[in-house]
Amino acid sequence: MLPSRRPPSSPTLVPSTHAFGVLPSGMPLSNVYIHADESCLGNQFKGRANRGGAGGLMETWIDGEWIARDFWLSEPDTTNNRMAIWSAIAGLTSLKRRAPVQFVSDSQYLVKGASEWMPGWKRRGWKRKAGPIENLDLWQKLDRILEPLDVSWHWVRGHDGHARNEYVDDLAVRAAQEQSSSGGLVESGFVDWLNEQREKRERYLDFMEFVEPEL
Repeated sequence: MLPSRRPPSSPTLVPSTHAFGVLPSGMPLSNVYIHADESCLGNQFKGRANRGGAGGLMETWIDGEWIARDFWLSEPDTTNNRMAIWSAIAGLTSLKRRAPVQFVSDSQYLVKGASEWMPGWKRRGWKRKAGPIENLDLWQKLDRILEPLDVSWHWVRGHDGHARNEYVDDLAVRAAQEQSSSGGLVESGFVDWLNEQREKRERYLDFMEFVEPEL
């Protein structure tokens, strides 16, 4: 079952005190894994607002178990690409301690943009030969957030049976539908969602959510 909360209609990024920000002194920094996705409803209709949402699952492996939190946000009139960048902005601004981040998304626009295109844009004074940079305001915001961080970007094929990707897709769609936001990091509903998928749809029966990460 997915958590639900209805806050303001525009993205609100609220810093949180949580497992990813306040850890016992001296504890080694573990990788933080962020799976994120975006949604935009009504793209097929012209001349009307397209409600959008983004959702993410943030996890870290501590003392033999996953510590997990969710986040989601929405905009009343937006695009898939804008919400993809917002998913990264929202997730990365929730980090209160510098640690290696593995960011996973099914948006090639986000993954290639952050890892390949953005460095070239910056060298050319935030310009590109093909014309204006789409969503420049958000790319520049993301660039400032990335400056002190160590982030590795990973693309995964969407709607391909990847449990974590499917979960954050559900978070994003629900945020778009409800025009809701988590207001920061909240307790994750991933395990409950998994159990519901297994019981009602017999999906992810071989998925092992308690296994230590490989990266």
